Amino acid sequence: QVQLVESGGGSVQAGGSLRLTCAGSRYTYNRYCMGWFRQGPGKEREKVATISVDGLSSYYVDSVKGRFTISRDNGNDMVTLQMNSLKPEDTARYYCAAAMTPCYGKPVAAFGYWGQGTQVTVSS
Repeated sequence: QVQLVESGGGSVQAGGSLRLTCAGSRYTYNRYCMGWFRQGPGKEREKVATISVDGLSSYYVDSVKGRFTISRDNGNDMVTLQMNSLKPEDTARYYCAAAMTPCYGKPVAAFGYWGQGTQVTVSS
């Protein structure tokens, strides 16, 4: 059973930073492509970033490139999303998810394991 728990959300002003953490439990972390997704009010869930099993390949949606960084620590079953220079449009509920490898080209629907999410609110 894959279990994912996100933490680190909160409220910040524009230009601020947050670090989201996703902790896994009771499964072999190094088998899965991991990703961060977000869903704002009235919007579809959006893939924000993904990272390959070995951590060497990553993907970012254009709107966060240069501001967000995804990383993983397979030994400790953790994936993080460092978010800098936050903007009001980054406001959303952020979810961690896992999918069988590979990561490349995987749509949202291909991620079968999801956490409960953590809220990020950025004020102007």
